Amino acid sequence: MDDQAEKLREMMRAQTDSLDSAPGSGGKHNRKTRIIAVASGKGGVGKTNMSVNMAIGYARLGKKVVIMDADFGLANVNVLVDLIPKFNLYHVCRKQKSMQDILIESEYGISIVPGASGFSKIANLTEDERQNFIEELNSLNSADIIIIDTSAGVHNNVIDFIAAADDVVIVTTPEPTAITDAYGLIKIIASEIDNLNMEIKLVVNFAENAKEAKYVADRMITIAGQYLNLKIEYLGFVYEDDAVAKAVHHKRPFMVDAPRCKAAQCVQHIVGRLEKTEIREGAGFGFMVKRMFGNEEG
Repeated sequence: MDDQAEKLREMMRAQTDSLDSAPGSGGKHNRKTRIIAVASGKGGVGKTNMSVNMAIGYARLGKKVVIMDADFGLANVNVLVDLIPKFNLYHVCRKQKSMQDILIESEYGISIVPGASGFSKIANLTEDERQNFIEELNSLNSADIIIIDTSAGVHNNVIDFIAAADDVVIVTTPEPTAITDAYGLIKIIASEIDNLNMEIKLVVNFAENAKEAKYVADRMITIAGQYLNLKIEYLGFVYEDDAVAKAVHHKRPFMVDAPRCKAAQCVQHIVGRLEKTEIREGAGFGFMVKRMFGNEEG
């Protein structure tokens, strides 16, 4: 792992218990926030669209949902919901704005933390800026669900966000290059994250039918089991659906633009399967911060 990722992990063990020791917390959070990282081995597989529409699917279950655009190269969650943020994570990192200042309440029942396009230096913040950023992250812990839309591929802080999550949803398509890159990402997760105990889940996007998607998933699950000794759970697939492209053109999530389309039904099914899985012991928002920022002293 590169130096920047190492620094991100090493930011803050001295304060790892600060979340649980806050006044009135009793040493524990009253709410357990589920952190879901959505990732892909390459761009163009519909990862951000999956993140946004999963968030809406959770909101329809009555959950308080925040989606964080953690693509610090080409942040575009806001594009899919037709919002132009005035401020973003860059301003939080530089202590110019608070997390609540940049948080956008969308018309779809989800809140959005806009990403900082062209900014990838979280690990290089000063000590004062790091402490401030951690405190600002903590302001999101009232959410039931935080969905982190990571950058495509493996660079910058992708692995750190994945390591901090309760679940990671890997998005691929039936295309050979997408399958190869998705497996490459899973392999890096296995080798880079110590004591890996998160749930790695797989979604096959743009599938012609269930048979094609299951064939792709079975191949990846088998290979990951044989060569990486990893258990991958197949969450389901999303049909290749003209309604998706039309919704993107309209700058609306397809769960809203075409709620009865095949893709929307697939995403709601995937959310339902995720919701039935338990959050492991020790997980949640405090765990996310601890995994991301590691131990400065160690």
